[in-house]
Amino acid sequence: EPAEGGGGEGRGGGGGVGEGRGGGRPGLHPPPLSREEKRRRRRATAKYRSAHATRERIRVEAFNLAFAELRKLLPTLPPDKKLSKIEILRLAICYISYLNHVLDV
Repeated sequence: EPAEGGGGEGRGGGGGVGEGRGGGRPGLHPPPLSREEKRRRRRATAKYRSAHATRERIRVEAFNLAFAELRKLLPTLPPDKKLSKIEILRLAICYISYLNHVLDV
């Protein structure tokens, strides 16, 4: 055992960080992480999740605001009728088509 430990320390030309460790035995140091694994681990941190949640809240708020603005431009009966997002989009398509028809006549 002393020969194995003593012989392994001098290898690698200087014993810098990470050099000469493990003595060639597999399993002591895990292989370097792939780019995908690094990304996965970074996304698992609380700081990242919190920042992501904040960005998502801002995105959803802007999305809902855009639908509210579009909704104000569409004629409905009754005027304050609650519409789903898909109903707003379908009504907007029909209204644009109607306005194009009015302009063509």
